[in-house]
Amino acid sequence: MGILSLVEDRPTPKCVYNWRIYMSTFVVASAAIMIGYDSAFIGGTLALKSFTTEFEFGKMSTDHVNLLKANIVSCYQAGAFFGAFFAYPAGHFLGRRQGLAIFATVFTLGAGLMLGCTRERGLGLMYGGRVLAGIGVGGASNLSPIYCSEVAPPAIRGRLVGLYELSWQIGGLVGFWINYGVDQTMPSNHEQWIVPFAIQLVPAGLMFVGVWFIKESPRWLFSRSRRELAIKNLCWMRNLPENHIYIQEEVHAIDVALENQRTTMGLGFWQPFKAVFTQKKILYRFLLGGSLFMWQNATGINAINYYSPTVFKSIGVTGTSSSLLTTGVFGVVKTVVTLVWLFYLIDNFGRRRLLMYGALAGAVCMYYIAAYIAIAKPASHPTAKLTSGGMSAMAFFYLWTVSYTPSWNGTPWVLNSEMFDQNVRTLAQAWAASCNWLFNFLIARFTPQMFAAMGYGVYLFFATLMILAAIYVFFLVPETKGIPLEAMDRLFSNEFSKRKAHAIVLAEVKEQERQFRRDSHIAEEKISEEDQYVETVRGKHLDTV
Repeated sequence: MGILSLVEDRPTPKCVYNWRIYMSTFVVASAAIMIGYDSAFIGGTLALKSFTTEFEFGKMSTDHVNLLKANIVSCYQAGAFFGAFFAYPAGHFLGRRQGLAIFATVFTLGAGLMLGCTRERGLGLMYGGRVLAGIGVGGASNLSPIYCSEVAPPAIRGRLVGLYELSWQIGGLVGFWINYGVDQTMPSNHEQWIVPFAIQLVPAGLMFVGVWFIKESPRWLFSRSRRELAIKNLCWMRNLPENHIYIQEEVHAIDVALENQRTTMGLGFWQPFKAVFTQKKILYRFLLGGSLFMWQNATGINAINYYSPTVFKSIGVTGTSSSLLTTGVFGVVKTVVTLVWLFYLIDNFGRRRLLMYGALAGAVCMYYIAAYIAIAKPASHPTAKLTSGGMSAMAFFYLWTVSYTPSWNGTPWVLNSEMFDQNVRTLAQAWAASCNWLFNFLIARFTPQMFAAMGYGVYLFFATLMILAAIYVFFLVPETKGIPLEAMDRLFSNEFSKRKAHAIVLAEVKEQERQFRRDSHIAEEKISEEDQYVETVRGKHLDTV
């Protein structure tokens, strides 16, 4: 199977995989650049000497400094938690496109507030700006994967939703290296640490402009009874005419799914809430989606993202510049592996196996790092250069990165964007995104205290949780690759085991589509025969005249 091979649910014209669909999803997925950038730059910026000097960290106790850093970092996640819920009414009433424009504006306001922070003004503007920026990215983290999933052809849905994760890594790559750049090239003053904060405005502005050049999600338009525009947008995205069999099949599947939702739960604002609490199959997916982000944060990724200098110091890396350089390499590794995940693994290897194998491999790496720190005690024996043991620990850290990135980094976002019915999808994504930010907040808030109290035990803690995550996925998460959105309800039924569900449902989908094509062909032949009969009668009538 080639690197760009596709596993299709039905015969698909090649023109469906066109530049329009990639352009539309990349514009929307670029919201994650803001998220990835913040997760990468903030820890390094707070470690810059220019920042610690301006806000007089040297005059504070270690506990006070840890508390201050944790508050600065975590108020962003607190804002994102609420932003994820605000996205539900925005996405329901205004649509995916307008909702993203609103949250990009909120983020821009927050990023601008941060730039007004100085020693004289204190950190109040920093806290307020980060809360606002958090609300912006929280809302975007809800609507962006939903849009990508709703407009994607099934065979490349993982790839297109994966653009969200790629954007996250692009933002992270810039964020990891920006601190090293300003540390090496700028004097240690106010301007040095303000530059990384100012760069946040660039991706927010680009996304705000970009969303006005794309089409609204056809599935959202169908759910709002705007059928004519929905079909027009769908034809534009698929690059096919309205009467093409592929378009007819997709419209038919959407109509059937919406009619089923209309008769079982309704399509109003409050109906999804009712469905969650009254239908076990929806509640199951709801809890599953949120728990995936619990396990994602249990890998330790956000402890590393937000406090990478602390993490590398625990392994034995000394000096701010060395720590920032090591962090930059970490960002490069994540981005390169994300490209492999995006173009090959997610739509060929599948979601389920990626999560299980990534967790098991990552746990082995974390156990090794913990063992090294416990035996060598690098914090008690600081050296100018890494020892051979320290270099092996760094190698296993990068192996952990290679294990984590193509598995738990982006796959939970893909799963949550695709496993719900149309009317529940926005609420479910709001719940999943809020869970992500809640667990993100807990990690960001307490990581400094964990390292201070637990030492190498932090790595043992995360490694053990990764083992449990693999077991969790094996028993509870089915494979979703190649399954149309309208068949997810069947996939998550309890009629068969999660291990066998994918093969059974995919076979059913293909049979239904073959039947639809046979019925369409019979109908076309019948119409053709009737037309021929009419023409024959008309010809006889003209001959008589």
